[in-house]
Amino acid sequence: MLSINDLCVNYGQAIALEGASISLTEGQVFCVIGPNGAGKSTLLKAIIGLEPVKSGSIRFGDLEIQDMPAYLRARLGIGYVPEGRRLFPDLTVDENIRIGSLSIPSKENIKESMERVLSLFPDLEPKLKTRASLLSGGQQQMVAIARALVSRPRLLLLDEPSTGLMPTVVRLIFDHIKKLRGQHTILIVEQNASAALPISDQAVVLESGRVVLEGPAADLVNNENVRRVYLGL
Repeated sequence: MLSINDLCVNYGQAIALEGASISLTEGQVFCVIGPNGAGKSTLLKAIIGLEPVKSGSIRFGDLEIQDMPAYLRARLGIGYVPEGRRLFPDLTVDENIRIGSLSIPSKENIKESMERVLSLFPDLEPKLKTRASLLSGGQQQMVAIARALVSRPRLLLLDEPSTGLMPTVVRLIFDHIKKLRGQHTILIVEQNASAALPISDQAVVLESGRVVLEGPAADLVNNENVRRVYLGL
């Protein structure tokens, strides 16, 4: 489904990713954890085409996409939820979600996709005519995920979905993500390892742009260093 091999990304002279390699299979929930500045968000931006790749390859299905424009990657079926939600504050919930449907060819398919995402996030339906700026942080995160899902992507990229949310709301958001298991292949990058690892199949630890640990998420939960550094145990 997604194979990243020896990926290098620079910000000027600074190295953001250095030889990062990960591989996702269809239907998997894959988690990348690590501290601030580890290169987690850069990894997602490189996949979706928002950061240029210095070297290495990104293969999605049968295609190498590292040199492909971002809009073409989205059309291939890659959905992206940026850190901080990045909604249009003066547009309504309905309008924000529909922005994600621009690549859907027919109104009938758009209606069907809207019904599907609202069934996943029923709390949004009464808020459809509400401006995004008036929503709570958790509701805004639901809108951001719904916007990415409305085009029915094969691969969903989630960048720090817990950012700025209270612990109770974080649990709610990750419960929603867990319900997507099997419907989409999901790649999550998170500092909040205690929220992301339990819902993931595979995971890696990224530090200073390098993958330093990888394996089944359940194994990482029980790893002494991960428990001490990332889980606070």
